[in-house]
Amino acid sequence: MQFSAVQRILGILLMLFSLTMLPPLVVSFWYGDGAATSFLFAFLLILSAGVLSWVMVRKQKRELRLRDGFMVVVAFWTVLGLTGSLPFMLAHQPHMSLTDSVFESISGLTTTGATVITGLDHLPQSILYYRQQLQWLGGMGIIVLAVAVLPMLGIGGMQLYRAETPGPIKDSKLTPRITETAKALWYIYLGLTIACTLAYWGAGMSPFDAIGHAFSTIAIGGFSTHDASMGYFESTLIEMIAVFFLLCSGANFALHFTAWGGRHKHPLVYFADSEFRFYLLVMGTVALFVTLSLRLSGTYPDWWEAITLGIFQTVSIGTTAGFTTADYSIWPGFIAMTLLFSSFIGACAGSTGGGIKVIRFLLLIKQGLREITRLIHPTAQIPIRVGDKIISSRVIEAVWGFFALYVASFTIMYLALALTGLDLMTSFSAVAASINNLGPGLGDVGLHYGTLNNPAKWILCFAMLLGRLEIFTLLVLLSPAYWRK
Repeated sequence: MQFSAVQRILGILLMLFSLTMLPPLVVSFWYGDGAATSFLFAFLLILSAGVLSWVMVRKQKRELRLRDGFMVVVAFWTVLGLTGSLPFMLAHQPHMSLTDSVFESISGLTTTGATVITGLDHLPQSILYYRQQLQWLGGMGIIVLAVAVLPMLGIGGMQLYRAETPGPIKDSKLTPRITETAKALWYIYLGLTIACTLAYWGAGMSPFDAIGHAFSTIAIGGFSTHDASMGYFESTLIEMIAVFFLLCSGANFALHFTAWGGRHKHPLVYFADSEFRFYLLVMGTVALFVTLSLRLSGTYPDWWEAITLGIFQTVSIGTTAGFTTADYSIWPGFIAMTLLFSSFIGACAGSTGGGIKVIRFLLLIKQGLREITRLIHPTAQIPIRVGDKIISSRVIEAVWGFFALYVASFTIMYLALALTGLDLMTSFSAVAASINNLGPGLGDVGLHYGTLNNPAKWILCFAMLLGRLEIFTLLVLLSPAYWRK
């Protein structure tokens, strides 16, 4: 392990991250909300830590090895999650404890959207802006991580995507150089953010709300500037705009690149992709079920209300955004559980969404069907295909390994949460909402996480990081084999 090389990169990252304190500082001056001091001190502290970390090893320029890559990725999210908590701790409103500040920061950067803050409508605008910015930066980090970095480390969902996609995506990078890859992804991400901002603004949001909600929509984060989330605006047009951009952000960003920036760009590329088609099928099926259930159960007697609420909650929770226009936790239990379970599937690989990922779920289904067929025809050679590509046994083994670790991790954290004194429904939904980077759960975490005890919050912080780093990346650091020479 080359700790000096890892420290050097973290120092540079901290220096860059300190600059993200400047936009909310400007917002604070603009609105005169009195929170400027907290962002100024946070900027100086993070910058100083970064400079100190970098100066000590500035001459160490060794090339990173595979093990170093895992350490950098995990340290990146952990260190930024910790340092991102500074404005919350330093601010007078809300003046938050260390635990609550770290929880809010990690929830933002991992785009989970679980919050411990209440009374959002009365917070300083700069704090509200900072929460939304955390999610936007985290979303961009996720895209670069999933599409450009993790494939080179040999992990992540993009290996599955490359197995079926021809052209430049089949290689380890979308474009020949990693910097060009990151730049291409930035353009797509920024373009979607601008388009979403303008759409929200045109639909009636204030410029401040439009920017803030576009940040969390494209990042599939779920933070809002209002306690009532999207329900605050009482606008079907705004809800449908959110649905459209959530679906876009839940698709593979490498697919966006192929459709709009590749050599063979064409919008129909989307529907040639098996994962994207299955993604739309899952969303459509769940939306239809939820809509019919809301209407036929008498929860909403009006068809239009049942349709709009059903579609919005399905897409928001299914993509793991977590925006709400109604408290789905008080809907009939089978509807609430259906929505919660849809977050386990989540969005596509290489998107800002969480969950197991659509392509993995699709392969699990295909593998299960193959095993049933093998019972009838034991000697048959039955390949698993996605599109017209045969998926290798190594990829299938990786998917089953991921699923096994996911279930084991979920079970352990569920039991640990119950051990802290929470009821079983709250424990189950809180872990599900955190590991899937969803946000709102059921029971005591249906609206916010502020009432949970501190040990439970730290467990959920770990769950958020575990889900965002796709299990393997974080757990590999806990294995004895990683530390052996």
